[in-house]
Amino acid sequence: MQQSLHAVTLVVPDYDDAIAFYTETLDFELVQDIDLGGGKRWVRVTPPGSGDASLLLAEAVGSEQHAAIGNQTGGRVGFFLQTDDFTRDHAAMLAKGVTFEEAPRQEPYGSVAVWRDPFGNRWDLIQFT
Repeated sequence: MQQSLHAVTLVVPDYDDAIAFYTETLDFELVQDIDLGGGKRWVRVTPPGSGDASLLLAEAVGSEQHAAIGNQTGGRVGFFLQTDDFTRDHAAMLAKGVTFEEAPRQEPYGSVAVWRDPFGNRWDLIQFT
């Protein structure tokens, strides 16, 4: 048997704003943007070189989903962007206005720094050693 994680849903306030951030600021690839009717879309973005693993961007509908934007993991870091060159990507993200919560630090597993997307989700930029 072979299985893999295909996508993780990320609730966002607006499809197009989220697409713009992930593709223009982070250089993710827009893999799919399919109109499902009724204002719903199937929108997947993937980091460069990540294979098939992706974020499924889902526009919030209703007060419960809107309340979850930026807090889908209860304030914890919920997303991990792995890189092959921490220094390069950290500098590029800073240059594009990404907000880091901390300076880069070394942990036993590698280099890491916590950042937030414009919707409030906490991420690690991480390079494993």
